[in-house]
Amino acid sequence: MRKIVLTQVLLLFFGGLMAQQKAAYILYNSKGKKVSYEKMIKQLVDNDVVLFGEYHNNAIAHWLQLSVTKDCQAKKDLVLGAEMFEQDNQAALNNYLNGSISAKGLDSSARLWKNYPTDYAPLVNFAKEKKLAFAATNIPRKYASMVAKGGFQVLDTISAKEKSWIAPLPIAYDANLPGYKNMIAMMGGHGGENLPKAQAIKDATMAHFILANTKPSALFIHYNGSYHSENYEGINWYLKNQRPN
Repeated sequence: MRKIVLTQVLLLFFGGLMAQQKAAYILYNSKGKKVSYEKMIKQLVDNDVVLFGEYHNNAIAHWLQLSVTKDCQAKKDLVLGAEMFEQDNQAALNNYLNGSISAKGLDSSARLWKNYPTDYAPLVNFAKEKKLAFAATNIPRKYASMVAKGGFQVLDTISAKEKSWIAPLPIAYDANLPGYKNMIAMMGGHGGENLPKAQAIKDATMAHFILANTKPSALFIHYNGSYHSENYEGINWYLKNQRPN
């Protein structure tokens, strides 16, 4: 893996009559220095993978995702992928992208998030328009819930087909990563040691299917909740672990 970049976006909101005269966001790099949108795009397309961490209910973030995707696609071939699509729904997503089913058909055959129509459909429709691959990278939620209750070992009981929707087992796991330790602290100990393991199996699975769908000379843009890639942990840690170079 040549280069991975995590997009961190600080969003500032303005109200009142002067709102239209002020920027809806400010961009900072990893050193806390302001950067222009144009410079950010130039840097993004010089990478193999971009992890776009978002707040799921932030309209500005979703608008910016689409803008960034369009501007990157104008400069480089893209592959897209998202936490919001679970791996066992890949066939349904492919069928929509190739025109075999309608938007209504996708809604009935895939487990779409409640905010899909407003926040993620524009990305999927852009991929359809430009004939871009779109990877369903996340573990089916059923299996993450199983890990949250019983640890990684419960995955030994599922079928080979079900395992094909998950990162190869056993996965590497570092319980001392700050992000996983903080999860336990934030929950006041509720959920125990299996709570961050459920997060880890999601991170590992998303990393696995990002790597499985990369293409030479193309940029893979992945949309995920910010906690899955904050501080170069989560998905990024597994990308580095699964493909060090």
